[in-house]
Amino acid sequence: SYSNPRLTALARKITARYHWEDIILPADEREKLQETVAAIRHRNKVLDEWGIGEKLASGRGVMMLFSGPPGTGKTMAAEVVASELRLDLYKIDLSGVVSKYIGETEKNLERIFSEANNSNAILFFDEADAIFGKRSEVKDAHDRYANLEVAYLLQRMESYEGITILATNMRANLDEAFLRRFHSTVDFPFPKRAERLHIWKTLFPAKLERDESVDFNLLANRFELAGGNIRNIIVAAAYLAANNGNVVTMEHLLHGARREMQKMGRLVGELE
Repeated sequence: SYSNPRLTALARKITARYHWEDIILPADEREKLQETVAAIRHRNKVLDEWGIGEKLASGRGVMMLFSGPPGTGKTMAAEVVASELRLDLYKIDLSGVVSKYIGETEKNLERIFSEANNSNAILFFDEADAIFGKRSEVKDAHDRYANLEVAYLLQRMESYEGITILATNMRANLDEAFLRRFHSTVDFPFPKRAERLHIWKTLFPAKLERDESVDFNLLANRFELAGGNIRNIIVAAAYLAANNGNVVTMEHLLHGARREMQKMGRLVGELE
């Protein structure tokens, strides 16, 4: 079915550009993601034709939890799932949905789910930490209310017939009872040196001319950055090159890296 244009008022439609070869994850986490995509593909056969849905499975929806630091590929993974299944992907920034007025958050969430029910969309809830806070500590009415908001979101995710993905930076904030409700949980660790090298090589476009001075090994070694930051550096370097020689040099990349580190509030030593 077609996606719902009214959803775009509440959520941002994302054009899925990525496929399996683009995502860099530890083997086990990649496998979990692939197993879930395969399970979604065979949902009708297993639930209806084979009768699993009659007694054994609680609902038709699929809930996934993506956890890991910013820039480690959670949005990219959601795009991979969407492009593999040929479904529309809508990203909802939960920090934008959460209202300081008690009771408004549920209304906002309800509108998103009821609009999504009419479309065949994957709902990707990003910045989930905005509604978790420290779930165990209830200090005042508002904290208790935040717990209700989490409960409400989960209940709506469970009753949604489609696919929902929740992304969080801090899995440590989530208790076991919460985690058990997800069909799959995928962890996106901060990339190690070898993975960073692979990211640099994978993200650098083939059409973009680069000078022989460009040393991906050195960049992977020197900068402990996630894929999202590496992407920003390559984009910045491409713009610098467009204004200066049309070939990306090591100097362009180091300048882009310096700017990216400044943006993150990290100290930048002398980068030669």
